Amino acid sequence: MTLHTIIPLDIVTQGLGQEAEERTYVEITSGRLRLQLEPVYPGVGRIVRLVDGPLNDYLRPELAPGMLFAYGRPEDGATFS
Repeated sequence: MTLHTIIPLDIVTQGLGQEAEERTYVEITSGRLRLQLEPVYPGVGRIVRLVDGPLNDYLRPELAPGMLFAYGRPEDGATFS
């Protein structure tokens, strides 16, 4: 692979060979939607991906990866796994 860039090589290769940061993910079910979230603070997570749900939900901009999702408490209808 050839990489053409004006950025110095040491900056481009910075971090190669190091262990990836360990992240914790939570999978929740909210209604007919199943999401994988990265917890940000209690009750709120950043969407990593949609695992399962109606096809129309994949087109909703508020469910795009990187968006924040309030998943609340289990008694609010969300189940955790």
